[in-house]
Amino acid sequence: MSLPSQTAENGKIGLDSGAVRLKELGYKQELRRDLSVFSNFAFSFSIISVLTGITTLYNTGLSFGGPVSLHYGWFIAGGFTMIVGLAMAEICSAYPTSGGLYYWSAMLAGPRWAPFASWLTGWFNIVGQWAVTTSIDFSLAQLIQVIILLSTGGKNGGGYEASKYAVIGMHGGILLLHAILNSLPISLLSFFGQLAAAWNLLGVVVLTILIPCVATERSSAKFVFTYFNTNNGDGINSKPYIFVLGLLMSQYTLTGYDASAHMTEETKGADKNGPKGIISAIGISVIFGWFYILGITFAVTDIPYLLSEENDAGGYAIAEIFYQAFKNRYGSGTGGIVCLGVVAIAIFFCGMSSVTSNSRMAYAFSRDGAMPLSSLWHKVNKQEVPINAVWLGAFISFCMALTYLGSTVAFQAMVSIATIGLYVAYALPIFFRVTLASKSFTPGPFNLGRYGVLVGWIAVLWVVTISILFSLPVAYPITNETLNYTPVAVGGLLILTVSSWILSARHWFKGPITNVDS
Repeated sequence: MSLPSQTAENGKIGLDSGAVRLKELGYKQELRRDLSVFSNFAFSFSIISVLTGITTLYNTGLSFGGPVSLHYGWFIAGGFTMIVGLAMAEICSAYPTSGGLYYWSAMLAGPRWAPFASWLTGWFNIVGQWAVTTSIDFSLAQLIQVIILLSTGGKNGGGYEASKYAVIGMHGGILLLHAILNSLPISLLSFFGQLAAAWNLLGVVVLTILIPCVATERSSAKFVFTYFNTNNGDGINSKPYIFVLGLLMSQYTLTGYDASAHMTEETKGADKNGPKGIISAIGISVIFGWFYILGITFAVTDIPYLLSEENDAGGYAIAEIFYQAFKNRYGSGTGGIVCLGVVAIAIFFCGMSSVTSNSRMAYAFSRDGAMPLSSLWHKVNKQEVPINAVWLGAFISFCMALTYLGSTVAFQAMVSIATIGLYVAYALPIFFRVTLASKSFTPGPFNLGRYGVLVGWIAVLWVVTISILFSLPVAYPITNETLNYTPVAVGGLLILTVSSWILSARHWFKGPITNVDS
């Protein structure tokens, strides 16, 4: 066990405020507290990773609304995400522990409801995080497949298209690398986290400027800011409905910032710097993400062609934009493939940070005895890394991806938990904060004052809204292949979690368990 880190304050040496608060909450300092505020920010920022989310779901934005949904939907989702983040940051300041959301729920729900609130929030959080890791690394495997396709001549040139099994194999290899990296001491992992943040920032700037400059044909400002695409090919004609579906790209991208909370037991001054990590990661992502959308959309001239599976990139819109921009100007798409490599590295860093976050969540949840074989997942090695929790997260994420071999629909339903399931976990402690704990909540150094309850209610209502919107059908007529299985996946997780509570956990799970004397 490491000693609490020391900080210089007013010329004197004193205990780190985060370490002091952790002990007040009843936990030993078992993880090394080496992260700075920038390192804490870097983990959340690299998980949000605008290069990952926007690149992966740009097709969705183009299909449902096009430029209007991409731009204005981004700011709508970004504004409400910041409200959710502010509500979370206030609670994080009061309870800076690796458990994050599930610990907050226990503290805010009161003694009577604490065990169930903690159980429900914890399982939605950890399963949502595993699904996020699955989604990120699978997106990278698919992008690598597209890079290989374009490097071998593109779809129209007889390029190599990897099979489902090859994509799954790449996914497994990526997860293996992420588990190895996350087995390193936190000081080294912190370096990679900071490198990831810098790569995302520089990558956005370079691609935002480079792609529209290289493109021989560019869209007008009128097209970029006012064109609304209704030709989605999915039988949906209502403009409001189309716009709502286009929000998915933005909301999927702007998630994962709870990483700052899960890293608080390794962050100096966590009661102040954890909240800073959450807020700054969201704010900077919104700004840089919009510039990325702006730059790429200026290179869009033919939406139906970009979405067609017959183009060189097999329908991967941004890959086709990059490839054609360089090919049309220089006669070769190699430069576009290099740009895709920049995005691929950003996605790799994103997945790495996602494994870091879910391992800390699993470590804290098992510390309180909530997971099967909890003593195993709570174990830390000599470098003070929850090593078993790291490999558990990688293994489960790989198992989740195996559903892709059986059914694309099943895989999409499972991954949908990455957005809705995780946001449900975000909303639960905020809901308890504005209801059961509206008068008893004692804020930390960062607080919203008299606006805390208002901000909390807006955050909860937004999560309820997107949970409904993203459960709506995305294509008509509705068949087994077009049905949106998001409510099935999230409802299934809810049923399993509540059933396990009623049948078993209510008899033995008492919520967070302190491991030091008060």
